[in-house]
Amino acid sequence: MSYKFRNTCLKFSSLLIFMLIMQCASAQGRNKKNDKEFGLEAYPELNALITKHQKTLGNNVVTLVWKDTVVFKKETGAFSSKNDAPIALSSQWLTTALILVLVDEGKLSLDDKVSDYLPIFSTYGKNYITIRHCLSHFTGIEAGTKLVESKFESLETEAAAFAKKEIQTNPGTEFRYSSAGMMLAGRVAEVVMKRKFDQLIKQKLFNPLGMTKTSFSTMDGSGVNPATGAKSTPNDMLRFLQMLLNNGKLNGRQVLSEASVKEMRRIQAQAVDVKFAPKAATGLSYAMGSWALQSKDGEATVLTSPGIYGVWPVVDWCRGYAMIIMSKEFLPEQKAETFNLMKGAVEDVNKNGNCNE
Repeated sequence: MSYKFRNTCLKFSSLLIFMLIMQCASAQGRNKKNDKEFGLEAYPELNALITKHQKTLGNNVVTLVWKDTVVFKKETGAFSSKNDAPIALSSQWLTTALILVLVDEGKLSLDDKVSDYLPIFSTYGKNYITIRHCLSHFTGIEAGTKLVESKFESLETEAAAFAKKEIQTNPGTEFRYSSAGMMLAGRVAEVVMKRKFDQLIKQKLFNPLGMTKTSFSTMDGSGVNPATGAKSTPNDMLRFLQMLLNNGKLNGRQVLSEASVKEMRRIQAQAVDVKFAPKAATGLSYAMGSWALQSKDGEATVLTSPGIYGVWPVVDWCRGYAMIIMSKEFLPEQKAETFNLMKGAVEDVNKNGNCNE
């Protein structure tokens, strides 16, 4: 081979390598852009609402919609689907799921009395409160209207404090949304499994679902809070919602039984019977750990569990989708109106004539 021919080959090879590198770089650039937002053409109204209400939503917000796969994704500001943030009252949905995992395993029953596991409740005359009452806010314990409890030493000390509080109504007679029931359910789980709540929910729920960035653990060593204390990411929360949408299964693994998912969908309190609720849930019926946006024959067809920090998770079994809208910033509860508009935009795309209540 002549020197001139070899030189030409080298130049051609160098050009080819350069073109391949540029092609890869271009593809990476496209992927980076696509990783931040896609599906905008399929959900134009939703995209327009996010842009219109970006300031209302706190500027830093992630919206994900799932139908067999992620069909819509939009990140605004500095918040991404991989970043974690407090989810406040949405924590109760996760706590409820953990208790039902233990029910599936035969470790306890929803109709067990709390006093069977926490004898101090018998001491203070609260023998008739059941785990079901705890998960559906029917304990009757006077808890006031403060939804986010102050820090405490441990779930054990917090449960003991609730045992000493006055009974406002008989268990099972009045629905009053509070932190009390979830705290007690979390402490029962600790006693039954002889393990701290944050470790237990990680082992039984988060690890099986691949929710690697979700946690109830605290940084300062204070007691974990099963009612409002979780941090999570939009990606992690969507995995939880997918599992519910698929009747307890994710990636071929049955994490929660179909019977337990059905239990989570059963209406526990009709809207007219709710004595106290967060503003975001005004006018809604309550299932177990979440609120029913729609229901039929006593079973929710659409569930949500909004958090006061701008978290709006939705599972819609009738239209077959899950959605998470999650803000990095604290948002007043009245933003529920904006979230409902966004949900309506998703419904318009996934119409089903049989989805009316």
